[in-house]
Amino acid sequence: MAENRDVNMEASQVEICEIVNTRVIDASPALVYKAWTQPEHLAQWWGPSGFTNTFHVFDLRPGGLWEFVMHGPGGTDYPNKSEFVEIGPERIVLRHLCAPYFQLTATLEDLGGRTRLTWRQLFEDATEFNAMKAICTPANEQNLDRLEAHLQRMSM
Repeated sequence: MAENRDVNMEASQVEICEIVNTRVIDASPALVYKAWTQPEHLAQWWGPSGFTNTFHVFDLRPGGLWEFVMHGPGGTDYPNKSEFVEIGPERIVLRHLCAPYFQLTATLEDLGGRTRLTWRQLFEDATEFNAMKAICTPANEQNLDRLEAHLQRMSM
């Protein structure tokens, strides 16, 4: 599978193949951005409840790779490889380069010291989307729970 995959879809497909989770977080956008972009923080909260991570490559720049293994609570390892597409204080975009194929866009909106985080997973096709949506929606919420807990620890 080529690593330069693009997510190009018509508007009607986007609505069908996208999972969106939104959360207002009691932390500044700067702190949320730090939790997303510093591997020592990201490794602490990335993934659903019970998962841990081992990062192998974390090259935070457009075109840079992020390679890691998510270790499931049951002992299963899930290798992951993503490419950073856009890195900025208000928006982080990455492309997941292994199955399931999707583009993740996180936007950080300043709400006067709090942050509205919108997490959008745009899948390349309806088959992958339909296979993953029942898993991703609650897993993304768990991921956001873990992010909030980590942000509280970072604030201490």
